Amino acid sequence: MFLERSETVLRDRLRWLVLLTLLHDTIRRMGLTYIDGTVKAPGRRQRAKRIRFLIDSGAIYSVLRRKDWMTLGLKPGRELEFVLADGSTLTRGVSECTFEIEGRRATSPVVLGETEDEALLGAVTLETLGLMLNPLSRTLQPMRMVLARSRR
Repeated sequence: MFLERSETVLRDRLRWLVLLTLLHDTIRRMGLTYIDGTVKAPGRRQRAKRIRFLIDSGAIYSVLRRKDWMTLGLKPGRELEFVLADGSTLTRGVSECTFEIEGRRATSPVVLGETEDEALLGAVTLETLGLMLNPLSRTLQPMRMVLARSRR
């Protein structure tokens, strides 16, 4: 009886160990994805600034830190209100910026962040560049571009 109970406990512990190992590997793979890119103010002949972006396909707009957009000389063209994960709101200026990621270049709206804001690469910029984040491999891939055509 004692031996059977010990085997059962051992078997249960082994199952938990396997489950925890699988869970740990899954969590490790679900990490954050960063990419290096360059940005510059559109229409200016200045050098592009290299930025390390957190890819956040759940964010609508990309965000630049205050020191980066100030260096580029960007000015807010409008202001938008944003809702944070905790439900609080804040207002940030929005401008336009030229992004270059993986050899693709496009102009996209950019939120003019503050010092504490993270540099983000959002969905609008990704789509403008023709890129998408593969959620399994956590890599950027070309989007399949679709056009509608009327029949005559």
